[in-house]
Amino acid sequence: MANYVEHVNITVNDLDQTVEFLTTALPDFNVRHREEEKDRVWAHVGSDDTYVALTCWRKPSAEARYGLNHIGLVVDDIKGVQQRLQDAGYPKGFANSEIVDHPHRLRLYYLDRDNNEYEFVQYLSDNPQERNSYAD
Repeated sequence: MANYVEHVNITVNDLDQTVEFLTTALPDFNVRHREEEKDRVWAHVGSDDTYVALTCWRKPSAEARYGLNHIGLVVDDIKGVQQRLQDAGYPKGFANSEIVDHPHRLRLYYLDRDNNEYEFVQYLSDNPQERNSYAD
């Protein structure tokens, strides 16, 4: 399998306006998932294979990072990625530094030397409903 960019995760000021922009520009994109939380609302907008992850904080704060949060890359050997990055001394990511286990995917976060965060995802299923499941 070839590795590829699957998604970008950005923080926006107005989630609905950004969803409208993306779905107007790309009519084949739709809201894959939207969730309201106490401090934020977020959505994934795209197709079964690629998406833009959007976050909008209800009360902007100094801690909120606006713009690019991370880039999601699909890999076929997440443990190999983890070992290579660890051996090279790259710092662990903001979101999570250990492999996050899900029934249909594994995730891992690391920072490059410029403090950009990358999410590495290894899928354990070819079924889009399983791959894109938002259940724990």
